[in-house]
Amino acid sequence: MKIQLNGKELQIDSGTTLIQLINNEGMTGKRLAAEVNREIITKAEHPNHILKDGDIVEIVHAIGGG
Repeated sequence: MKIQLNGKELQIDSGTTLIQLINNEGMTGKRLAAEVNREIITKAEHPNHILKDGDIVEIVHAIGGG
C-alpha cells in the first residue's frame, strides 16, 4: 500500500504500525513528533497505530539548541 511520508510517496506493507515505520526509516531512539492525516499521534500510541493506504504521515525530530 502507498502512504506519503514527509511529502514523499512510500510503499509499505499492509498492517504496518507507526512504530514499525519509524524503525524502518532509521528514526529509532530520536526525539520526534508524528502526525497522521493532520492528527498528532502520541508516542504511547505509535505501537498500536496501524497505517492505512493513502495516509499522509509527517515525522519530525527535535533538534536541541538555544
